[in-house]
Amino acid sequence: MKNALDELVRELSEIYDVESKNTYVTLYIEKESDRKFFEKRQNACKAVLSGDERKNFIKTMETINKFLEKNVDFKGAIFGSNKYQYFKTIELPVKINNSLIVDSSPYIRPLARIVDEWESFTLVLLNSNYSKIFSISLGKVEQEKNLSADIINKHKKGGCSQARFQRLRKGAINAFFSEVKDALTKIADNQIVLAGPGQAKLQFKEMLSNKLKNRIVAIIDISIDDEKELLRESINLISELEEKKSLSAVKQLKEEILKDGLASYGIEQTLQAVKNGQVELLIIQKNYKIKGIICEHCQVVKTGFLRNCPVCRGPVSEVDVIEEILEFAKRTDASIEFTDDKELEKLGCIGAILRFK
Repeated sequence: MKNALDELVRELSEIYDVESKNTYVTLYIEKESDRKFFEKRQNACKAVLSGDERKNFIKTMETINKFLEKNVDFKGAIFGSNKYQYFKTIELPVKINNSLIVDSSPYIRPLARIVDEWESFTLVLLNSNYSKIFSISLGKVEQEKNLSADIINKHKKGGCSQARFQRLRKGAINAFFSEVKDALTKIADNQIVLAGPGQAKLQFKEMLSNKLKNRIVAIIDISIDDEKELLRESINLISELEEKKSLSAVKQLKEEILKDGLASYGIEQTLQAVKNGQVELLIIQKNYKIKGIICEHCQVVKTGFLRNCPVCRGPVSEVDVIEEILEFAKRTDASIEFTDDKELEKLGCIGAILRFK
């Protein structure tokens, strides 16, 4: 699901209306009981819009409301524009803040944060004769494969009989592990967590290709029957790894700055770098916003307030500059990292590792 979400964010980042500043409606909704909030927001937006923009908003909201009437349990994001006959929805199994935004392009920041903060991974639970493989994306668990084998028990007799018995048993276990490995190879395209009791998981790891071994981020010792605890523990573990990744990104940024390397920081410098396609990794302080303007005609973005575009002298729209930076980043295939690290505040709350200078 995360891959589909990432692709949607990229698609949305490409959309903007050069003719009008209030074309697209974005709605994030947590639960049905919150829809009074949207009625209030809908009425407020109608009151301040006029002309064709108001007509487009009313028609777009009619489409959105019809969808919500048919899907009363919907929780997620909706993007629409009657003017361009555009309508896209995605359900989200994670907590989101309610919002309704009208702008010249879809509002992607909440989705970009979800992509960053909710790492997808594959969980393998196994012992010598039983395995379950789970795909976990955005905190949602899906069982992909359930495998088992009839492995003969340990032999208690001595002599050649015992040695032969152990060879047969080892061969049966290896055959079972090969079956699990084949299933995992087809499923796993992200991080892997191995779990289970005893040595079986370590023996299984040694059978994997280097490509799969390099994707293993954790090995958990746990009973084969304790699935609920395992799922909770593995999701927490991945969350901790994501937090460490964001701290590591800020550390890397500081190191690049100290050696005058491939780094930019501060709003103006980072904005210019992302527009030029220089950014490999964009790092943003969570919840950081800064007002500015955009000229939809020539795509000039500036912080602060201007009545006209400094390049073409055309009309401008007020924007959250961070949202515009995120859109530029997605269009140029830059990775995005949100962080709580206070060290980034000293650098202007935003920075980037660059591809080139």
